[in-house]
Amino acid sequence: MRGLLEAALRHLDGADARAEAQILLAHVLGRPRSWLFAWPEHEPDAAQREVYAGLVEARARGEPIAYLTGRRDFWNLDLAIGPAVLIPRPETELLVELALARLPLDREVCVADLGTGSGAIALAIASERPQARVLATDASEAALEVARGNARRLGLGKLEFARGNWCEVLGGRRFDLIVSNPPYIASGDPHLAQGDLRFEPAAALASGKDGLDALRAIVAQAPEHLVERGWLLLEQGYDQAAAVRDLLAGSGFESIGSARDAAGHERVSFGRRPPVKV
Repeated sequence: MRGLLEAALRHLDGADARAEAQILLAHVLGRPRSWLFAWPEHEPDAAQREVYAGLVEARARGEPIAYLTGRRDFWNLDLAIGPAVLIPRPETELLVELALARLPLDREVCVADLGTGSGAIALAIASERPQARVLATDASEAALEVARGNARRLGLGKLEFARGNWCEVLGGRRFDLIVSNPPYIASGDPHLAQGDLRFEPAAALASGKDGLDALRAIVAQAPEHLVERGWLLLEQGYDQAAAVRDLLAGSGFESIGSARDAAGHERVSFGRRPPVKV
């Protein structure tokens, strides 16, 4: 097995090449990665070797590990992932942390996750707040199928799914909290032609010339769908926090702020719908 891994490393580049070779081999063998270290003398059969070689070649072409294995860990969940959805990133867990800090454990609350993709955010919230009623929306039916499948496999209840753009699908409903990780990359950003982003759905990544189109739409529409003192939490690009705070202020939100991710970037901005004045 060591020889198989070493051969793979001759095709893979980057600091994570060894870990990626191990992840792919563990996937082919149907074992956890730790098993490779416990049984280094194991020799895969010819069929497994062929499948593994194909996966290594695909990774060498740049195809994301998550799409090749069909899996991605997020929060405390093992999610099924495919090319129809954005690959959940570790920094998005900050969005979940901030949402949970605003959601009580001891009563029913209503939450909407706009642009749910794989369902990562909605499912993480549902797993930590069993009394929450979570509505997960997406404009892509293919993405919703992935999210529904994850919800079924994880056995998480009190989730609804609806197809539509941002707040347009919410109808007359109001929520205690609305959360979203919308597309926020500028349409001409060269990063879209690099790395994993080349293989991810463009509609889940880019949003207008400055990357703020989706964020503008959500901030403008959200007040009509929040209860008094309800929260709106939004992930944004590393250099967009000030612009998103301005959008929130322009839509009448209060308690506006931003939170930094592990890399020190202002990754999530938030605001609260004020009470109606009488």
